Amino acid sequence: MPKTLDDIRSQVADIIRQLRPAVQGDGGDIELVDVAEDGIVTVRLLGACIGCPSAAITLKMGVEQSLKDNIPEVTKVVCVE
Repeated sequence: MPKTLDDIRSQVADIIRQLRPAVQGDGGDIELVDVAEDGIVTVRLLGACIGCPSAAITLKMGVEQSLKDNIPEVTKVVCVE
């Protein structure tokens, strides 16, 4: 049975919840904004992540890679302000 968009959103939210303590440990935070039908996950970086030169690496190598490894329907992660 194929996953619904709600199933995928729930999985994404669970993984982001697991990643938050590491981001919060550096003074930042991450918030799930949306999961689109095309697999694009939108997040918002908060706190120390705003303007941090490592934020792009954390987003791609940490958040995006974790989501893609666990949820094949995720195609990419983008950040909004």
